[in-house]
Amino acid sequence: MTLAPHHKARGLPRGVPRPARELCSDCGLCDTPYIHYVRQACAFLHQQFPQLEQQSHGRARHLDREQELYFGVHEEMMAARKRQPIAGAQWTGIVTTIATTMLTRGVVEGVVCVQNSATDRFAPQPILATRPEQILAARVNKPTLSPNLSVLEEIQRSGLRRLLVIGVGCQIQALRSVQDKLGLEQLYVLGTPCVDNVNRAGLQKFLETTSRSPETVVHYEFMQDFRVHFKHEDGSTETVPFFGLKTNQLKDVFAPSCMSCFDYVNGLADLVVGYMGAPFGWQWLVVRNPKGQQMLELVLDQLETQGVSSQGDRHQAVQQSIPAYDRGVTLPMWAARLMGVLIERFGPKGLEYARFSIDSHFTRNYLYLKRHHPDKLEAQVPEFAQRIVRQYNLPD
Repeated sequence: MTLAPHHKARGLPRGVPRPARELCSDCGLCDTPYIHYVRQACAFLHQQFPQLEQQSHGRARHLDREQELYFGVHEEMMAARKRQPIAGAQWTGIVTTIATTMLTRGVVEGVVCVQNSATDRFAPQPILATRPEQILAARVNKPTLSPNLSVLEEIQRSGLRRLLVIGVGCQIQALRSVQDKLGLEQLYVLGTPCVDNVNRAGLQKFLETTSRSPETVVHYEFMQDFRVHFKHEDGSTETVPFFGLKTNQLKDVFAPSCMSCFDYVNGLADLVVGYMGAPFGWQWLVVRNPKGQQMLELVLDQLETQGVSSQGDRHQAVQQSIPAYDRGVTLPMWAARLMGVLIERFGPKGLEYARFSIDSHFTRNYLYLKRHHPDKLEAQVPEFAQRIVRQYNLPD
């Protein structure tokens, strides 16, 4: 089934309020004629994880298995890094390599990815890439809300039948909801974990509040060593401990959609590439279904791999983080650095660090919804997230 010709339906102009209102994540669906399906497709209007997991993977996650409760349906996990990293990539370039390989080998005819605008290194510019150099130009994460799905109308006009889409959870949920309307023969989805996104103004505030040189930051990431790593134009790396962030100034910088999201691990992608479950310096790969396995096997000979591991106990650290975030606690930098060293040495590692991060964000987001959108709480929080949150004592 395909959408009626695009001249019979149009997306909303930029700047017009979206159906999800303040919870809109700007995924781009409302910029296209596919807005007709938004009330069913939008992650913040209609949460439908079990159905979409069944559609995407042939089954929903097993909630009685902790590994799937946290990380979703999967066939395999591993840690990996490229033997020969791509210059200028955020890590070693696994996502870029998979995308360019799928395109050059003819597995797909186009790739939905995100470049940056010509005038702003952090302003996202979604594109439908049909040449490897276009994909290469999209390397490095853009840590801002990005309307990736705005290119769906271009896909419809292009006549492409085999497509790879790279995206984050809210984008992929909307995509999965309308994928049978796109007229594609094959759709592959390469996902990245996503949390704490911001609009462009929010990003600027974060950079100016946190980095020693915000104007020279090329990219950054919250890493497993409990530090934010900033890469600068001169090649230098700046690290700031999590506990030294000016939480009292940054509590309101994150997008309301991200404060209401429970798909940190991109549970509807075929293959997920991130960092949160891997040792420092490696990427965490989660193969969710046979398509994900096919994508990985295309580049496996270019990767160094190892198994995943888990160490430590996250529960006490998560429970302590709940009131600290609530009160906007910020430690003096010397204390924050000491705390970071201690937690890095004795705290959760590997998959336990990933569970720590998921627990911390799910409890925070649950409280946000409860306080700001209580009418959405029951419908918006999937059962797997409810089970995770129930492990902790939450304030009112």
